[in-house]
Amino acid sequence: MKEEIMQKQWEEAVQQACARIAPVWPLDSFVAVNPYWGFVEQDFAETAVYLNRLSGEKLFLDRSWFRQQWEAGKMRIEDVQAAAADFAQTLSSSEVHRYLRREETPPTQPLALLSNVLHRPDAPALEDFLLDQIGQFLAAYYDRGQAAWTRPGAADEQGLFDAWRQYALRNRSASVIGIGDIRRILLQVPREAAAARQWALEILQIPDGLLSDYLLALLKSIGGWASWCRYQVWQAELQGKSRSDLPELLSIRLVWEAMLHAFASPEKRKQWRNGLRRWQHGEVQPLQREMELREACLRALEKNFRQGIARQFHRRREDSPVASATRPRLQAAFCIDVRSEVFRRHLESVMEDAQTIGFAGFFGVPLQYQRAGECHARGHLPVLLPAKMTAQESLPGNLQEKRLGRLRRRAEWKQFKTAAASCFSFVESSGVAYGFRMLSESLGWQQPSQAPDQAGLSADEMRQVHPVLADAAFTGNAEAKAEAKTELAEEILRGLGLTQSFAELVLLFGHGSTTTNNAHRAGLDCGACAGQTGEVSARVTVDLLNDAAVRSGLRQRGIAIPSDTVFLAGMHDTTLDQTQLYPSSLAPAPELLQEVREALQRAGDLTRLERITKLVPGVSDSQQAERLLTWRGKDWSQVRPEWALAGNAAFIAAPRWRTAGANLAGRAFLHDYDAKKDADFAVLTLIMTAPLVVASWINLQYYGSTVDNLRQGSGNKVLHNVVGGLVGVLEGNGGDLRVGLAVQSLLDGYELRHEPLRLSVFIEAPQAAMDQIIAAHAVLTNLVDKRWIILFQINEDGTLHERLPGGGWQTRAM
Repeated sequence: MKEEIMQKQWEEAVQQACARIAPVWPLDSFVAVNPYWGFVEQDFAETAVYLNRLSGEKLFLDRSWFRQQWEAGKMRIEDVQAAAADFAQTLSSSEVHRYLRREETPPTQPLALLSNVLHRPDAPALEDFLLDQIGQFLAAYYDRGQAAWTRPGAADEQGLFDAWRQYALRNRSASVIGIGDIRRILLQVPREAAAARQWALEILQIPDGLLSDYLLALLKSIGGWASWCRYQVWQAELQGKSRSDLPELLSIRLVWEAMLHAFASPEKRKQWRNGLRRWQHGEVQPLQREMELREACLRALEKNFRQGIARQFHRRREDSPVASATRPRLQAAFCIDVRSEVFRRHLESVMEDAQTIGFAGFFGVPLQYQRAGECHARGHLPVLLPAKMTAQESLPGNLQEKRLGRLRRRAEWKQFKTAAASCFSFVESSGVAYGFRMLSESLGWQQPSQAPDQAGLSADEMRQVHPVLADAAFTGNAEAKAEAKTELAEEILRGLGLTQSFAELVLLFGHGSTTTNNAHRAGLDCGACAGQTGEVSARVTVDLLNDAAVRSGLRQRGIAIPSDTVFLAGMHDTTLDQTQLYPSSLAPAPELLQEVREALQRAGDLTRLERITKLVPGVSDSQQAERLLTWRGKDWSQVRPEWALAGNAAFIAAPRWRTAGANLAGRAFLHDYDAKKDADFAVLTLIMTAPLVVASWINLQYYGSTVDNLRQGSGNKVLHNVVGGLVGVLEGNGGDLRVGLAVQSLLDGYELRHEPLRLSVFIEAPQAAMDQIIAAHAVLTNLVDKRWIILFQINEDGTLHERLPGGGWQTRAM
């Protein structure tokens, strides 16, 4: 009975440790992830203390960075004092000055793993060996077609742990670092992962109260691969299934620790156990005080940023340059992505009777997209949500057969080039033929590289591709399907705030990017579309809203779309700031379409001029800016084609007139929302539970990659090597799977281009409604109460009220 209780406690500790790991998505659907997702139920400053003690992980930049911000006038001493008072720390201004000027405190000693204690100066680092040994196996196990030779037993669909055990029994590399014959011990290890964990824990005898921490430290030692295994579990859970990849990875790491224990001397074992006791009972208060002071500095910086934003809010609708109440000629909906803010502002400035709208880039259509020739459909919705319908790629004539034939021949050619029997002779005989291509790529003569999802089709053929909702997307008889389509269309329009005063032309813009030789290409595309471009979502939505039967159903629901209103889908290229419009079943008046195209061109010119200064200072000509950005998009050595979402720090859900004309410098997610049109607050609930959470993921991904790129970023992009096909990247030839953003996405070589601030959220809605939504969703409760985001209500008169941890609102003067 006692043994059963102990085993149950062990498994609970395993689940607790695994729940702390955030997932990482593969390269073809790479999206920003909150790296602290497993800690959101814990206070921000408490998490900083815990992670720093556990593994040396940082949640704040060094004190010297805060000193630089103060010297630059971005942080006021009195604001630091006020924030410190929230932690019951009373500081004089001179004490704050001394704190900022003081030297850094020595780093804390992290929880010592047995592999750390057993390190010998005359041998390769044991931690590096374990990381490479496990990482090489995982790269082979999860390979998606990159490896010319698959691992032995790959076709048997072995579980992760059992496959590793067979691999380790054949692997002789342990002798390189002076470890004895591990095969003798491995043969004693059970083949089932849970039993192997128990076997290892019985040997290690981790002290009570420390087990969950030790297991998490083990996972953190292979943090990138742990995140990949967490992704496997995440995807299964979205589909109502289960997988055990992450617990099985922990079993692998635990068995290694137990094997090291067997080879350790009694002195080393004692040293290790003494270290565990010191960590468990160590003094936490000095580190806690340090983290609280750094958060106080962070809060002061965030207040300074918010003041700059809030000062631009219009107090009254009459003061706003937004289009008049009469029917506009153009309404253009863009993704809430911070890059759209710049383009929207300039479009409104060049076309007075145009309105722009901010909405999540999947336009509320929870779909996945099945491309011809692909085995699995790809999600085109926030990764937090499961897909509920499927769209398919429609190809005219025999284009699908042609494409599949080309893809097959390409795969065969690649296999020939890399096969053991032909690779050397291929280089000898044909290598020089690739010289011209290398030269043209280097000189920028080639077009930007083709996106992976366009493979097998020419540019002209791609223009003939059209996504269509599959017939099975809506269930039931014809009447039920028509009703379901109408209901979806109504949800979309209410989410957009478009239920009346429709323009003659309504554009729905998805967004994508242009880049070459970039493993993280998907990270520049639409996060709300799971790292895909927004083209599919926009075109499917337009087809739905142009459907005559759907419009008829909408009229019965009180939404009358005028007969002369036309919806068109478009694409906003955030690298080039160029736009493209797609054909539809309905066509607008030619003169209006021409006017809109010219306005889009002028808006693009202004946007490029604003953005280029952050990449190439001193450019003042729009044509030169376009040439430079085009070059960057097809330059295969370019590590920074655009700044993407660097600088993001605010989320605003309010009527457009509140921020129209305000220069938010591409730092705010802009979501249109009018509480007066949302009687039951269903739209507000959707905004707070989906786009807001996604924005917080993006913000905290950038935050984590900036403050601790070693653990939460992907290092130097120049050194990236793709592993496992599309699994991820390594930095160099080995080490851990890298997660997060490269330093080139955050740093211009001299200074940070992303200022690590938490997301300041401004929502114009009743406080009671927001409180009710927060209380009903644990994720929001944690994000707000534990200060992972800072929430403000915008009152009708423009005053701001901050949501306090635990509840209640306080007026904030800006």
